[in-house]
Amino acid sequence: MTHTVLQIGPISDYIDPKLAQTFRLLKWWEQSQPDALLVAEGANITGIATNAPVGVPPGLLDRLPALKVISSRGVGMDKVDLARANTLGIQVAGSFGVLNGCVADMAMALILDTARQVSAADRYVRSGKWAHQRYPLTTRVYGKKLGIVGLGQIGSLIARRAAGFDMEIAYTSRRAHSDTPHRYFESARALAQWCDFLVVVVPGGAATRHLISREVLDALGPEGYLVNIARGSVVDEAALIEALASRRIAGAALDVYEHEPHIPEALSALDNVVLSPHAGSATRETRTAMDDLVVDNLRAYYENGKVLTPAAA
Repeated sequence: MTHTVLQIGPISDYIDPKLAQTFRLLKWWEQSQPDALLVAEGANITGIATNAPVGVPPGLLDRLPALKVISSRGVGMDKVDLARANTLGIQVAGSFGVLNGCVADMAMALILDTARQVSAADRYVRSGKWAHQRYPLTTRVYGKKLGIVGLGQIGSLIARRAAGFDMEIAYTSRRAHSDTPHRYFESARALAQWCDFLVVVVPGGAATRHLISREVLDALGPEGYLVNIARGSVVDEAALIEALASRRIAGAALDVYEHEPHIPEALSALDNVVLSPHAGSATRETRTAMDDLVVDNLRAYYENGKVLTPAAA
């Protein structure tokens, strides 16, 4: 039996043909009249393939009576109505587990870059300025205090890597973890006041919107650095720009933004922020594994009734 899957948008040149070969695939983004597609095919569609930046359009779940499974590339679920999917008995899967190591690597790269200013120093050398003046002194990483906002799987890997740099580590999360030696703080503000580097690793969505507020940034202070590899919505971007421009924090390194890929001009003009194009998982090895999971999760549901890497409702 060939299962009918609705693909919301293009995912990659590698996985898109594989989806088309494996399932009876309907391409939502190519429809000039999507309502007509739903009338003609809505009762046949049992699966959805998508990716985290696109998600599933609001209200679509209620228009697909036979829908049983959603497979998304990525770990961000803020654009999928998980509560509604759960109510309707729809299983939702993401790329959980396979990208953790690469995202943790990126967090450490951004910590090092914002402290030691590797990117800025590269621009300095290329511009010829080094021939006339030494590059200014930067900040060391080893021995500094690292605060992790969200000690889940990725946060724990960041902590392991940071321990190799002899950093003192603490965290805040929805609850304290009994299986970690690291110090627990009850709020992001209290953690920011303690640490030198504040790394954000929580999911996006309404519950964490602007968790890193003006008050948290002020607590981080003029010698503190912010690193965000979570979701752009978690940080109050306007407040961050003000804090960076006024040097109320020392610097920031960002892999995600509130309205990506559009970056505020005021942010890109600053010289104390490192900007990365949402590339935390962007290695060939990890992206291939993420792509494969899109198909594998659909196959697993159709064959066994359960996806491999389910999202928490």
